[in-house]
Amino acid sequence: MKTISDIGIQIPQVYLPKGGTDLQKWAVIACDQFTSEPQYWQTAKEFVGDAPSTLNLIFPEVFLDKPGAPERISAIQQAMNEYQQTGILEPREGLIYVERSVAGKTRHGIMLCLDLECYDYQAGSSSLIRATEGTIVDRLPPRIKIREDAALELPHILVLIDDPEHTVIAPLTAAKASFEALYDFELMQDSGHLVASAVNAEYEDRVVQALRALAQPQTFAAKYGVGPDEPVLLFAMGDGNHSLATAKAIWEKKKPLVGLDHPSRFALVEIENVHDQGLEFEPIHRVLFNLKKDLLTELRTAFGSNFSCTEVSTSDAMMQRVNSASGTQQALGLVGGGQHFAMIEIDQPASNLPVGSLQPFLDRFVQDGGAEAIDYVHGTDVLERLALQTGNAGFYFAGMHKSELFKTVILDGALPRKTFSLGHAREKRFYMEARKIV
Repeated sequence: MKTISDIGIQIPQVYLPKGGTDLQKWAVIACDQFTSEPQYWQTAKEFVGDAPSTLNLIFPEVFLDKPGAPERISAIQQAMNEYQQTGILEPREGLIYVERSVAGKTRHGIMLCLDLECYDYQAGSSSLIRATEGTIVDRLPPRIKIREDAALELPHILVLIDDPEHTVIAPLTAAKASFEALYDFELMQDSGHLVASAVNAEYEDRVVQALRALAQPQTFAAKYGVGPDEPVLLFAMGDGNHSLATAKAIWEKKKPLVGLDHPSRFALVEIENVHDQGLEFEPIHRVLFNLKKDLLTELRTAFGSNFSCTEVSTSDAMMQRVNSASGTQQALGLVGGGQHFAMIEIDQPASNLPVGSLQPFLDRFVQDGGAEAIDYVHGTDVLERLALQTGNAGFYFAGMHKSELFKTVILDGALPRKTFSLGHAREKRFYMEARKIV
């Protein structure tokens, strides 16, 4: 494998399912989706049946707190070994160009490896590869248990580059007809279409040179209006922050034992351009389950005179008011919680974003027994379906513009956790490629 150290990447060897595999049954959605909807995963299991599938190689997070986790992890490790030994997975080396079409949009990306030596998820990081949102360290241990003895990694990680001139990925789109086709199929459960091809050596070199140009300190300083000594941010996390942080934590633990030349030093990801027209930032909403305390009373106590709540007649009216809010007050929506729909306004907020102002309250509220659990959901349909159930409540947020991401992270550091999502749940990355990490 070829490592390009100055830009923190490696040209990967990946494993793809052999010819004749039913790819619609092989590929399943990212494990951190539909965490409050077990029926989605049951439907996937019924559809897959006994066919080879990445469903047998990943741990859906809807089951993380359920009994039988050690047995599930053991079964995953056994399936990984079996798929390699029986030839279900076949190796190939090189960059992979991918297109994902869903909901009338097409995103374009490149599969490559990132060097975990160039990544730091800690707050205040100035590394070449950075988290865009706060990393919840307490969420890592169960994910470490899943990955640390696994023979393979299967990424749902999407990493962003800020390439307004479209110099890195767009040339591959133009040349894709000359590349070797790798796969082309419809994804399960109305999740769109996935197609990929192998990037040839000429275009592989072009990708490397284009990334190097983005990482030039002079170019970086001019783009963001920072000083010449400001550390370069080339790769910013889009989706899968905790998966990459898990890989990093395991690497730091292994490094003293295995040295720097080891597969677990790298992580397979898909990179996408934040300026891709098919890429949309969606807000991540919150749902509280089985309220034990009066939510509005606790909100008023926490925020005092800076808090106001106005009931509105419909969901559409609430969203319109939140989305069009301006001025110094921050706006968000309340669904359920004793009122069907309302707009909340917070004056003199503690954070630049409404989600950052509310999240500390939600953390304390759940910790103090105000609700049985909290979940982070995509899409207003899911928010309303869950939050309007008896005893539940939810919070609606307007989205941030994707063009603000890199400069915000460079100047202010990581955003509040679970601030944005790259599309809705069904638009998330599906597991397709694998890579050896032992």
